[in-house]
Amino acid sequence: MALSSMTGFARSHGSSGPYAFEWELKSVNAKGFDFRMRLPPGWDDIEPLIRKRAADALSRGTVYANLTVKRAIATSAVRVNEDVLASILKVAGELSAKTGAAAPTVDGLLGIKGVIEVVEPENDETEDQAARTAVVAAFEDGLKNLVEMRRREGVALGQILGLRLGEIEQLAAKADAAPGRKPEAVRARLAEQITALLETSDRFDPDRLSQEAIMIAAKADIREELDRIASHVTQAREMIGKGGAIGRRLDFLAQEFNREVNTTCSKANDLELTNTGLEMKNVVEQFREQVQNLE
Repeated sequence: MALSSMTGFARSHGSSGPYAFEWELKSVNAKGFDFRMRLPPGWDDIEPLIRKRAADALSRGTVYANLTVKRAIATSAVRVNEDVLASILKVAGELSAKTGAAAPTVDGLLGIKGVIEVVEPENDETEDQAARTAVVAAFEDGLKNLVEMRRREGVALGQILGLRLGEIEQLAAKADAAPGRKPEAVRARLAEQITALLETSDRFDPDRLSQEAIMIAAKADIREELDRIASHVTQAREMIGKGGAIGRRLDFLAQEFNREVNTTCSKANDLELTNTGLEMKNVVEQFREQVQNLE
């Protein structure tokens, strides 16, 4: 299974009957899965289905889905209200007979409120349902494109993480081979420090100092930390090789890397080993930054 990034963008559009629509999908990093959707008024009934589709396809990241719908303007119908017109003509005729006034003209009659009615076309339920089905299908197309883009970025992230792991491995080997870790170098350094202490005072017990020196040398040994770093590198490579939604687990492993490197730096007993530890710490931080983008 391939790795996936949490960042991506996709669009899809279509039309059905009098409706034209477009989806815009965008996803960004997040600790969990958060789906945020904006729908036009009157389209709320598709929300549960859209949310289910998104939750089935994605497991992590904040995803924004925005639907825009435009309906073609239908031609309104104009009709004459025959009942109102008949009533007006009757009254006009009676007034004309009584007063001798001229009969009303056509334009005068049409200007009377209620004679002319503008009838808006009714929604076709079959058309509306077909449009909803088409909108859901367009969302699925957009979601497929979003998932594909996240996977392409995931492949690139996997390659970068592999390079960082290789660098950590090389630096760990460099730390292991540091001249300052050689037994003879440790003994010489401790002997020099003990000699300096004995020269400053005759109250120091040489045997006691030797015992303390042995304990200090044991505590300064980084063999255990280097072994754990090597184990973490192996685990990380196995996770990346299997793929899937491994972002959280790799993030935890990155924290473990950081802990071991910090301990290595604190135990470093010479400048070269300290510099190697700091360099390794920088690479671990780069590794962790990239892990933050994984699903």
